[in-house]
Amino acid sequence: RVAPKPPLRRHQNKLKIRQLPTMTSNNDKNNTDNDESEMPFGLSVHNHESPPKHESEDLPSNEEKRNTTKSYGTIDDDPETGESSQQESPPETDSTPAPPVPLYQRIWQQWCKFYNKNSFLVLVVCAILIAYAYPPLGAEYLRPDITATWIAVLFIFVLAGMGIKTEEFAKAFQRLYFNVFLQVFNFGVVSGIVYGFSRFMVYVNALAQSLADGMTICASLPITVNMVLVLTKSAGGDEASAIFNAAFGNLVGVFLSPALILGYLGVKGEINLGDVFVKLGLRVILPIAVGQFLQKFVSPATEFVKKYKKYFKTAQEYSLVFIIYTVFCKTFKNGSDASVGDVFLMIALQFLILGFVMVLAWFSLRMLFRKEPTLQAMGLFGCTHKTVAMG
Repeated sequence: RVAPKPPLRRHQNKLKIRQLPTMTSNNDKNNTDNDESEMPFGLSVHNHESPPKHESEDLPSNEEKRNTTKSYGTIDDDPETGESSQQESPPETDSTPAPPVPLYQRIWQQWCKFYNKNSFLVLVVCAILIAYAYPPLGAEYLRPDITATWIAVLFIFVLAGMGIKTEEFAKAFQRLYFNVFLQVFNFGVVSGIVYGFSRFMVYVNALAQSLADGMTICASLPITVNMVLVLTKSAGGDEASAIFNAAFGNLVGVFLSPALILGYLGVKGEINLGDVFVKLGLRVILPIAVGQFLQKFVSPATEFVKKYKKYFKTAQEYSLVFIIYTVFCKTFKNGSDASVGDVFLMIALQFLILGFVMVLAWFSLRMLFRKEPTLQAMGLFGCTHKTVAMG
């Protein structure tokens, strides 16, 4: 009688490894035949099974259960592959909450983020406040007629000449359509809007005649030289187009600005043509030419540009902030006949007009120069900014 098969364990592998046949000698064969002959009828060494074990021996111990769980994951795992249908649970981590950040650290972090995004605006506001606190420092002691008017301006345009490739200047000269649009918008559109708005404010008795005329005169001026270049570089715009249009606009402004003022107000304005040409040549064209020469023919300067070009924008911004500081120091030192109410009224009106013309310029540039974002950035500043010196 054949003994019953013992129950299979779920945690054991049912597969049996079948050994490959090997070369055996005659003696081994005879021994095998003898063993098989001694087995009961119907059994052999290949299908003989051991007698059943005791029930307690069949059950795995606690240690075996732990090992089995580690090997197969859960009791429902496939015994043949040992793979679990469920993913193993991640290791436990420390769920202790982090200590709260102090209030002063949070305020400092928010301030650093704001300053990194708006550093130029913050510096300008600080410069104006310092100028108001003690005007003689920037108006007299720092010699602004030398440091701000010449050294800072030359520094800005020498760095621009070293950082801009000559091919970019050639492209800027060839963008006839863009250059014409920018100059027409800056001289014609802006001055026309400001003239109409100022006449309306005078008509409703909301603005004095002298302030209205001052707004019209300032709106008839050409592009600023320093500000448009620095802001264009900060915004990732076309620097070569900024330099070309700034220089060209100031040259054309010698003739256009007096003509516009005469047409709007009937007042003749005189601008020294020779003085304008000399200042533009010495402050803009010459330093750019020096920067181009250093970039092309002086190898240490070329290496300097490659290594420190990313800091050019910051250096130019600081130079422009210094120029603004000296201008406001002179303004606060000399004083003004306007009342405090007139000053705040002009601030509000300029904010309104500048916001309107910038929005108009932006949508016009987006429609006319869709695939040229660098020209859009440069045009936003070039279409709306006015020079302080000529004003």
